[in-house]
Amino acid sequence: MEWSSSVEIAAPPEVVWRVLSEVEAWPEWTPSVRAIVRVDPGPLHVGQRLRISQPKVPTTVWRLTELVEGRSFVWQAGAPGARTTAHHTVEPSEHGSLATLRLGMHGPVGVLVGALMSGMNRRYLQLETDGLKRRSEAQ
Repeated sequence: MEWSSSVEIAAPPEVVWRVLSEVEAWPEWTPSVRAIVRVDPGPLHVGQRLRISQPKVPTTVWRLTELVEGRSFVWQAGAPGARTTAHHTVEPSEHGSLATLRLGMHGPVGVLVGALMSGMNRRYLQLETDGLKRRSEAQ
């Protein structure tokens, strides 16, 4: 199961990237996140673990699995029978930037949980892209 949300942002990609990659600040611009804490210190890097707390979702440790500095990152969380992957991408567009957030839930348990959480996942992605747009355009 997969969900995505994209938004045009009237700000250059480097501004949007800075907002998106300052992960501890997400609770300031999206109500879908209560806290993000880096379990492993330092700037974002592949292998880094982050503890993410969200409303209506158990606090989960995610691992950064891909990073293209200034453009995209992917983090994953998993449990037996389930894997959740979240993609975060910023690219140049005619009016500034296009940001796309995509969430996928895989595995037999992941698909079942994804079906139950589908509405919430769509809402959270929309809250995140809306908040990213507001925060980036205010910079």
